[in-house]
Amino acid sequence: MARTKFDKQVDESADTFARGIARMLAGRDLDGVRRTDATFWRSGTRVLPKVEGKVRRRSYKPGWRRLSFRLALGGGVAESGYLTTRDLDATRETLTELWENRETALATLEPGGIAAASVLTVGTATYMVLTRERRELMREWVGPLHEALHQPLGLAEQTDPRRYLHIPKNCTDDDAQIRIDLPTRLGFSRDVVADLITQKLALQGVTFSWHPEGRKPYVLVKKTRKPPPTALFKDPKTRELVAKAKESAPIIGFGAGGRIVSVDLDAESPHILVNASTGGGKSVTLRCIACQMLHHGSRVFVLDTKRISHLWARGLPGVTYCADVADIHDQLIALGREGRRRTQIADDLGIGADPKAIGPRLLILLEEVNATMKQLARYWEKTRESGDPKVSPAIDALNEILYMGRQLRMHVLLVAQSATARALGGPEVREQFSTRILARYSVNAWRMLAPEVHPAPKATKHRGRAQVVTGGSATETQVLFFTEPEAHEWASTGKTTAAEPQHPGLPEQPGPPALRQPAPPADYLADAWSSDPALQPTAADPAPAAAELLADPWAIPPRIATPTAEPDTAPATSPPDPAHGDDDQAVGLRQAAEHHLPGITLEALRFARAKDRTFPKPAAKRGAELLYSARDLKKWARNRPRAPTGTTDLD
Repeated sequence: MARTKFDKQVDESADTFARGIARMLAGRDLDGVRRTDATFWRSGTRVLPKVEGKVRRRSYKPGWRRLSFRLALGGGVAESGYLTTRDLDATRETLTELWENRETALATLEPGGIAAASVLTVGTATYMVLTRERRELMREWVGPLHEALHQPLGLAEQTDPRRYLHIPKNCTDDDAQIRIDLPTRLGFSRDVVADLITQKLALQGVTFSWHPEGRKPYVLVKKTRKPPPTALFKDPKTRELVAKAKESAPIIGFGAGGRIVSVDLDAESPHILVNASTGGGKSVTLRCIACQMLHHGSRVFVLDTKRISHLWARGLPGVTYCADVADIHDQLIALGREGRRRTQIADDLGIGADPKAIGPRLLILLEEVNATMKQLARYWEKTRESGDPKVSPAIDALNEILYMGRQLRMHVLLVAQSATARALGGPEVREQFSTRILARYSVNAWRMLAPEVHPAPKATKHRGRAQVVTGGSATETQVLFFTEPEAHEWASTGKTTAAEPQHPGLPEQPGPPALRQPAPPADYLADAWSSDPALQPTAADPAPAAAELLADPWAIPPRIATPTAEPDTAPATSPPDPAHGDDDQAVGLRQAAEHHLPGITLEALRFARAKDRTFPKPAAKRGAELLYSARDLKKWARNRPRAPTGTTDLD
C-alpha cells in the first residue's frame, strides 16, 4: 500500500519529536548542533571547530545541569497551567473589581511600586559597583589575551575566555597565580604562548610551569620573588652562613627569599661554567667560590692570561698562579699527569675507600677560555716538533680532567664570554658542565647553554645578578660578593690541606705545601756591593728546595742551576758569561737587571724581593750575594702583576 504525503509528515514529526525528547534528556541543544566540548557530566571549555555564530553560556554547562533546569522549568509551567485553569474565573472577577475601583487600587499600589523600583535601582547599582573590577578585568586583560591566544592555541574565536583563562583580579601582585587551560593536542609553540602572555598581561619576572600530562593540561604563571639586592660577605649573618657551608658545596649566592644557592661539587656537578659578557662579574663569581675552597684546604690553580683577574690570590699558600701561556700549557700537562696518577690510586684503593685518600681537592680556574684556547693552540703550533700530535697536549689534558674530575676530586671553573662548542673543544666538552652560571646573557647564549629552560628569563643589568642553571631549572641569584682583601683574608685563615692517609699497598704520596710567609731576605742589599767575580758562589741550602718540590708535586718543576763543584775543594770561578744566553745559570740581581731582564731596574728587583711573595727563592750564594736562577727570574717577570687598566669585577 503506497504511503500518502500525510503519512510521511506524521512520521517526520514523530521522528523530530523523538529526537527532541532525546536531546532534552541528554542535556544537549535542542537544535541538534554541538557547539562546545561539554559532555553530560563535564563542563565545556572550548568551542568546537567550524561552529559559527555566538555561543551562549548555557552551551558550556554539563548535560545534567541543563536537564535539571529543563525538568524544573517544565514542572513549573505545568503547575502554572493547572492553577490558571482552575482559578480563571476568580481572576477575571478580581480584575473586574480592580478596574471598577482603579483609583483606590492605584493609590494602594503606588507606595509598593515606588519601593520595588527603589530596590531594583539600588540592587542594580550595587551589582554594577561590585562587578566593576571583574568587568574591567574582562575588558582590559582577559578579552585582549583571548584575542591573542586563541589562534596559537588552536581555539575557536567564539570560545568564552572565562572558560580557559583563569586570571585573578590581583594578577599584578607578587603572590598572584595565573592558570591557563591548554588544548589536549598541544600543537602549539610554548615560546610563542609564553611571550604573548607576558606581553598582553604586562608581566615581568615570571616563571611558567607547564603541565601537559592528562586530559586537562594547563600552565601556571607565577611571579618570581626577587633575590636580595646585595649579598655582601661583610654582613655578619652572611659570614656565619659561609663558615657553616659544606666543604664541597661553597655558597654561590642567595636566591628568592634569601634562600642559599650552592652546588655540591661531589654530588651534583664536578665542574662549573661561567658565561657572561664584559662587566658581568665573572671574576667575582670565581673569587667567591675559590676563596671558600681555599678556606677549606683545597689547592687552587689560577690560569689567567689577563694577569690581573685574581690579584687577591697572589702569594697565597696553596695557590699556583700562571699568567704566561707557556706556564699555563705546562701546568695543564702537569695536572693531566696528576689526574692519571689519581686514577691509578683510585683503582688500587678499590670500592669503599675514603675519597680523601686520593689527595686534596684541586680547583682549576681557567679564565677567558675563548682567548686562552687560541693562545694554547698557537703556542703549540710554534713549539711542537716533527712527530708530535697536532692537538695541544694541554688541551687534551684539560679534556681528560673534565671527563673524570668527580671521582678524582679535580674541579674546573671555566670562564667564557661566549662558551661555544668550538671555543671549548666540541659540544661533548660543554656537556661536562652540568652547572652553568649566566649573567648579562643574550638570547642566543641562553638557547646555546640552557635550552632545557624556556622561556628564557630576561637578562638584567643589576650588579651581581646571575642565573644558576642546574638540573633543568634556572635560579635567579645574587652572587655573594667578596672584596679582594676579604677574599685574601678568608682564604688564608682557613685550614691547610692536611696530609692524606696512604693506602698500605701504595708508595707514600707527598703532602701539600705548608703555610709559608715570605720574609724579606736577611741580605737585602748584599748584592749592591758583593759583585766581585773572584768570590766563589756557594750553593744554597738544598733542603728547602727539595722539601718544596716534594710538597707541591702538581706545580711546574722549576729548573734551578745547582753548582757541581764542592765549595771546599773547587777553585774560584767567575759567573758564566751572560752573552751565552744560558737560562740555567745563577746570577745576582744586578747582573739579571743588566743582561736578562730588560725593562726592569735593579731597584725594582730589590723591592720585589722584599715585598712580592711570588719572587723566586735564591738558588745559590756567592759570598754575601744571593744568586737566583735566570730561568726563574724570567718566569717571574712574565707572570708578575701589572698595573691594571680596568677590571671586570663588580665594585
